Amino acid sequence: MFYDAGANDHGLRHSPLKALVGPRPIGWISALDAAGRLNLSPYSFFNAVAEAPFIVAFSSDGYKDAVSFIDETREFVCNLATFDLREAMNATSAPLPRGESEMAAAGLTAAPCRLVKPPRVAESPAALECKHLRTIRLETLEGRKMDQFLVLGQVVGVHIDDAFIRDGIVDTAAMRPIMRAGYMDYFVATPETKFSIPRPRRT
Repeated sequence: MFYDAGANDHGLRHSPLKALVGPRPIGWISALDAAGRLNLSPYSFFNAVAEAPFIVAFSSDGYKDAVSFIDETREFVCNLATFDLREAMNATSAPLPRGESEMAAAGLTAAPCRLVKPPRVAESPAALECKHLRTIRLETLEGRKMDQFLVLGQVVGVHIDDAFIRDGIVDTAAMRPIMRAGYMDYFVATPETKFSIPRPRRT
């Protein structure tokens, strides 16, 4: 099939775009506002976008607490969402009142970071401490401002559970990170599904 994305005339029960651009890593973002109130929320529009320095980005549908908190204090943490933490991750997507801690509501433990003020999720096997670079309000081809906000952050500190460092490398698959698909679906990485392919050498 082919459909015009602008007209959105796919004829399916739900738009297939999120299912096609997937699986996507989940940015489980913790941030504090200027008053020290904590927000923790998962974002499926998330990825690494640069290295040296390492830069991550996530996009929010609406100017939500995570974005406004980051704009206020210019720091945040990306926590790794794993299969063991799937229920807690999902619980933190609940629309709680501004300033009410999703981390506490989900029964998670706040652990201190080294270089930023927002706490990380203690139960998560990895976390990236980030300094805010920029928030960009996205626009369409026609120049119409969207209710979508892209947040860029530079990674300044990295936490990794030593149990997942083996032979000098991080065993990501052993952490069983979960990834977002379309609709209500997720994928999980496991050691059984991991494979390696050497890159071609320059000739």
